[in-house]
Amino acid sequence: MMTLGLAIVGIICINAVFTFIQEYKAERSIEKLRLLLPFNVNVIRGGVEIQVEASEIVPGDVILLSEGNKVPADARLFETAGLMVNNASVTGESESVSLQQEPFACELLESKNIVFAGATVVNGSGKAVVFSTGMRTEFGRIAHLTSSVEAGISPLQKEIIKVSRIIAILAALTGIVFFLIGHFIGRSFWENFIFTIGVIIALVPEGLLPLVTMSLSMGSERMARKKALVKKLASVEALGSVTVICTDKTGTLTRNKMEAKEFWTMDDSPPSTEILLKTALFCNNARFIEGRYSGDPTEIAIYSYARRRLGDIKAERILEIPFDSDRKMMTTVNKLDEKTFVFSKGAMESIFPLCSSVFAGGKAVPMNEEHKGIAMDNYNLMMDKGQRVLAFAYREGGNIIDAVEKEMVFVGLIGIEDSLRPEVPDAVRKCREAGIKIIMITGDSARTALAVGREAGIVKNDPVVIEGHEFLRMSDNELIERLSAKEIIFARMSPKHKIRVVSVLKERGERVAVTRDGVNDAPSLKKADVGVAMGIAGTDVAKEAADIILLDDNFASIVNAIEEGRAVYENIRKFIVYIFASNIAELVPFLAYVLLHIPLPLTIIQILAVDLGTDMLPALALGAERPAKGIMKQPPRDPNERLLNLRRLSLAFLFLGPIEAAAGLFGYFYVLDAGGWRWGEALPSDSVLYMQATTACLTGIVVAQIGNVFACRSFRESVFSLGFFSNKFIFGAIAITVMMQLFIVYHPWGNAVFSTFPLSVSAWLTVVPFACGLLVAEELRKFIMRKWR
Repeated sequence: MMTLGLAIVGIICINAVFTFIQEYKAERSIEKLRLLLPFNVNVIRGGVEIQVEASEIVPGDVILLSEGNKVPADARLFETAGLMVNNASVTGESESVSLQQEPFACELLESKNIVFAGATVVNGSGKAVVFSTGMRTEFGRIAHLTSSVEAGISPLQKEIIKVSRIIAILAALTGIVFFLIGHFIGRSFWENFIFTIGVIIALVPEGLLPLVTMSLSMGSERMARKKALVKKLASVEALGSVTVICTDKTGTLTRNKMEAKEFWTMDDSPPSTEILLKTALFCNNARFIEGRYSGDPTEIAIYSYARRRLGDIKAERILEIPFDSDRKMMTTVNKLDEKTFVFSKGAMESIFPLCSSVFAGGKAVPMNEEHKGIAMDNYNLMMDKGQRVLAFAYREGGNIIDAVEKEMVFVGLIGIEDSLRPEVPDAVRKCREAGIKIIMITGDSARTALAVGREAGIVKNDPVVIEGHEFLRMSDNELIERLSAKEIIFARMSPKHKIRVVSVLKERGERVAVTRDGVNDAPSLKKADVGVAMGIAGTDVAKEAADIILLDDNFASIVNAIEEGRAVYENIRKFIVYIFASNIAELVPFLAYVLLHIPLPLTIIQILAVDLGTDMLPALALGAERPAKGIMKQPPRDPNERLLNLRRLSLAFLFLGPIEAAAGLFGYFYVLDAGGWRWGEALPSDSVLYMQATTACLTGIVVAQIGNVFACRSFRESVFSLGFFSNKFIFGAIAITVMMQLFIVYHPWGNAVFSTFPLSVSAWLTVVPFACGLLVAEELRKFIMRKWR
């Protein structure tokens, strides 16, 4: 009883320790990412400029902002010089915005005189007074909203709970029934009690939780090698069950690296090309310093493109009218070769109306309707390619200062593109084959999103395109109806509205994975079944809310992780059938003990030796089985499909388990018969013959499990078609299992702990054929199944 009590306490400790260690390892990985967050800030206190940690900033501090700085708190600007910031971490919009100190009457997030915590300064400088810090900032407010979102439990967790309850009820009821049977046939209370405990232990797979935990852990390690860091182990399998992926565009489908892809001029002549590139070079605040470019990503793309073609030429800047999100253009006045030029760039709708001429044939000529039509056609053509198109114009000489942006000469267009990651089209194709729907949700224009969607393969026909203003007017019922479309794109979407899309999808019964990177994305990441944050571009709040972090911000890594997640679920099914088969083999000897009035063929401690010893490593090797070849060509599993359905239970309980039970009982009776035992004869529990017989029963089950581990590698395919030696972990696990069994059978310590006694070679030889027979029988069953279907 002491040994039994210690064994049960040991089981509890093993389960707890395995779970704790794996979760702790995942949290430690995230802790390393958090180390990247702290930064220092320049502030003015008492009239003196000093540097302090961001955590020490308080309301009333005057902070100094310059290019490359991260904003530590929400603050109001009172001095600016060409200040531009990227608010993507708060608003989700990657486009930089120009700020100034003049007051604005509008919503806070649209204010031009406010800088927000988490924003990055991409150009210029400024001074601002802090008015909100920590959880009172917009950054913090969204983080607080995230904490109020209930994440829910994963599909696997739900299944494990159901399986555990079924097993617990089944084991308890079976134990009670056989306790009553023992009572009525005249056995003593303690005999019945020990028997009942044995039945319960035989039916309960004590190693199940450690095995599930270790299998998920191995899956998370395989995902990490494919650039997906798993924070929560249950997310490994949950990702494999998703039916919808809501993906961002910038940085996930694309490289998040702006590049000038092509240019257009009216006549493609060298003079036209030269004036276009000069306009792009001088109407620009990007710089090349110490071997690297700095500035706004869009400006860097244009500047580097022009600089590569023209060389590093210089011009004196006389005046600048900064880019403004309302005007959507920028103008500079420069002195070049002793001449004065006005250079302008911006949106087509802003630049084109300012132009009265067009550069063609090496000179400026009056613009006519034909010129306008050609320019607009080429502008639309470049837009349809998914490019962000900027228009360029110039003016030479004249009264520059009094009328800068007037009577301009239109010179051409440059198309800038955040190019698609090369792995994405193949990953999207895999998703389509796997029955996973991809929904793009982006802050970019519908035209750009549609072009990228077509290039990626997300869109093939005529998709439903919903823009932000239309989305706001939709009722939930209208949104549900639109979400039923096969292809759908959300454009010009604010991050705060994404959680509504996720919620509606989940209400429709979809299992949703969301990929995002901003602070405002945290609620939708947490609301999703699986939240996937960007490891490079993602904010700390997004990473904290997510279940999985992509170390390379690549959509293809999500698809690879989904494949691993599906494999994990199938592998868990495999080793559950494997260990349930041995549970039946452990139960049958107890039933024979009651019904046939024979000495108990298997002791409780020997059952635990199988469940927590010899079964563990082969089962874990099944958990390392590679994804099946066609796993990503199957639809997502039905949410109503059970982890252990009737077919799998029948395979374990009515087919594999009875063969293993026969192996154990055959070995048991062989030893008894060889020792001269006669039916009905009682045997003392400490007699050599009895201990040898129970040892033979235990050995029969362990040997049969060796055949079973090969049988369970696939429920349908032959182990030989998989490659008999393709899972090398199995052979290592079998070797260790055999050594463990030899220790239990032949070492004095093993004999003492497990009440065993050394066996003869002939006893081993009687049970080995059962392992071969089990494998042959299962191969025959699979063959028949393949022929019938």
